[in-house]
Amino acid sequence: MDGKNRAAIRIGAQVKIVQKQDQRTGKLTEGVVQNILTNSEQHPHGIKVRLQSGIVGRVKEII
Repeated sequence: MDGKNRAAIRIGAQVKIVQKQDQRTGKLTEGVVQNILTNSEQHPHGIKVRLQSGIVGRVKEII
């Protein structure tokens, strides 16, 4: 499942995100959602979240 819809993402969910500096390469980082940072219901590049590790990025996959 992709991360473009805010309703699909829950705090505590296991996700794969792309960080700002990795957008060109598409390198994904896996982690657990701590906060959802995007307020809108949808975003074409993925909903922005903060992982429990403190890393911020846009959700590309929900595991």
